[in-house]
Amino acid sequence: MDVQQRYWPVADVLAHLAGRWRVERTVRDLASGDEGNFSGVTVFSALDGGGGLLHAESGDFTWQGTTRPATRTLRFLPRARPGTADVRFADGRPFHELDLTTGRFIAGHPCAADLYRGEFTVRDADHWRSVWRVGGPAKDLVLTTDYAREG
Repeated sequence: MDVQQRYWPVADVLAHLAGRWRVERTVRDLASGDEGNFSGVTVFSALDGGGGLLHAESGDFTWQGTTRPATRTLRFLPRARPGTADVRFADGRPFHELDLTTGRFIAGHPCAADLYRGEFTVRDADHWRSVWRVGGPAKDLVLTTDYAREG
């Protein structure tokens, strides 16, 4: 994002994310120079039992000329501080916190020998972005995902 870009504050991340989003992601391997992309949708729907959202992503991922279906499921749970979320993998393991009350948030996630650093920015009510930088002994990646709200 441009340094002049203003972020759009989100009072309640769960309420803001609820619904259907168009997703476009680029994946760059900084070591090899390879680049891939994902195109699909993410639906944030109420979790059974209430109090959180199920993040269900599906689409097609193209890497080195081969396109395959791809899916991902996360759980976004309310944190003690109002308007923020605790993001977890489908199996319940912790992933990262998410607080968009200023419109921007930096998250970290250690994974074995790798470190994931994510920056989340909200441009307006219908557009947000995540940029994950993944570094480790065998990884040097940047994943940039743009979300646009669908009707």
